[in-house]
Amino acid sequence: MAYYLSINGDFPIEYDTSNKKKVIFYYTNCFSGLIFINLGLNLIFEYSLQKANLLLESRNTELALEKEKSEKLLLNILPVEIAEELKEKGNTEAKLYENITVLFTDFVHFTQTSEQLSPQQLVQELHECFTEFDNIIERNGLEKIKTIGDAYLAVCGLPLSNPLHAQNTVIAALEIIQFIEDRSKRVKTFDVRIGVHSGNVVAGIIGVKKFAYDIWGDTVNTAARMEQSNEAGKINISETTYQLVKNEFGCTYRGKIHAKGKGDIDMHFVEKQINIIN
Repeated sequence: MAYYLSINGDFPIEYDTSNKKKVIFYYTNCFSGLIFINLGLNLIFEYSLQKANLLLESRNTELALEKEKSEKLLLNILPVEIAEELKEKGNTEAKLYENITVLFTDFVHFTQTSEQLSPQQLVQELHECFTEFDNIIERNGLEKIKTIGDAYLAVCGLPLSNPLHAQNTVIAALEIIQFIEDRSKRVKTFDVRIGVHSGNVVAGIIGVKKFAYDIWGDTVNTAARMEQSNEAGKINISETTYQLVKNEFGCTYRGKIHAKGKGDIDMHFVEKQINIIN
């Protein structure tokens, strides 16, 4: 006796009931094949999932590294507090800072000296000097604002207030003078002069492309006049700054010196530190 079966309704299969073992073996093989196919698909899925997770993890690591690089670059441009405000709000507002001290440095006879150097030598000299200036400025709690050609501008007392802003600035100035003196024993290139003045400034970010954190105000202008009215290898401070540091530093009164656009101003040379600052 014969029976007819249909597989998926496609076509009938005839088999003889007398040969049931063959039929059972056939369907067993079919079922086993489906199991192996399903197992293979699961393995392929698991492998693809693991590969996707590895790629995602690798991508996340790359993004984290890029974010870290971007934040380091931002912190090289802006003070930490300003950078955080910019990230949180998307913008920052200019602020008035009181009780700060501004430091200006400038290389004496820079133009004449630079003419004796190749462009590569000139850049290397500036790089070495300003790199050490950066270290000194950071070590003493000042904030570097910018370099302008061979001039270097820094400030103490912002964006976080510092009751020792004048003292810290003068210490930094003394260390810069000492660095240049020590360096001149090995290679004679630049002499430096430094001007310092204390007061109030407005600080903020200007521009939207290649933006910069900058400071403005009469205090900045007066600090520049202190530097311009100075002598090589000296630190020239205003009367305002002198009153803040006179107990910690030995100073020499220069008298009233005429400063362009400012008239006659009382000025002092800082000679050395005489007392430990607490």
